[in-house]
Parts: sequence; C-alpha cells; structure tokens
Amino acid sequence: MESSKKLIIYTDGGARGNPGPAAIGVIVGNKNYGEAIGNTTNNVAEYKAVIFALKKAKALLGGDKAKETELEIRSDSELLVSQVKGEYKIKDEELQPLFVDVWNKMQNFKKVNFVLIPREKNREADTLVNRALDILF
Repeated sequence: MESSKKLIIYTDGGARGNPGPAAIGVIVGNKNYGEAIGNTTNNVAEYKAVIFALKKAKALLGGDKAKETELEIRSDSELLVSQVKGEYKIKDEELQPLFVDVWNKMQNFKKVNFVLIPREKNREADTLVNRALDILF
C-alpha cells in the first residue's frame, strides 16, 4: 500500500485593533492566500485562517485524496494550537463554534497535526495577512 501523503500548511490571522479590521493568511503547499474577513478579534481570525486552510486543502486535493493525506498545520497562535489539541479549554463563546467547524473539517483528512511555531517561522503567512489589511487602509 502506498504511504500517505503529507501536506504542510501555514496559517495566520490578525486584527488591527482587537477587535478591528482583520485578515487571514494561508499557505497550502506552494499556494498563497490572503484576504480580509471584516471586523473581528485576533483569535477569531486565527481560527478562520485554519477553517479556510482546511477547506482549501480539501478542494485542492479532492475528497478521495484528502482522506489519505496527513496535514501538518503550522501556526504561531499558542491559544489556537493548544485548544485544538485539547490542552486548553475554550472559554470564549465566540470561539466555540469555530472550534467545532475546525474539528468537523479535520474529519476529511487521514490525520491533522497542529504544530506551534515561532512567529519568525510564520513570516510568509503574516505578510499575507498584512497585505490584505493594507488594501483596506
């Protein structure tokens, strides 16, 4: 049997002001995405970036291929990574439905690992967030 494929994804979300104008930045393999998502908090933007990444990965791979693919999602958000790994409780009611959405979308893949990375290692996704925000200002 063929070994499973692994796809590395970088995600970032940010808001200018908290809450304020927000955007997401996502890198799926070698494809870059950045877009404004309206006014929200940094934490909501981080979750929305992961939701976007999971949707995009499934669309790019196709459903059958997604089922045999492992994802490694790299983020510099300690809160997000710790919550999706079950290490932190989700106390913010605004984040609870976003967590459920992430959880449900994870089921489309063989396995999804979240890895906390330092900000310096997430500069490219951060740049996509800032470019999307700069268009607004």
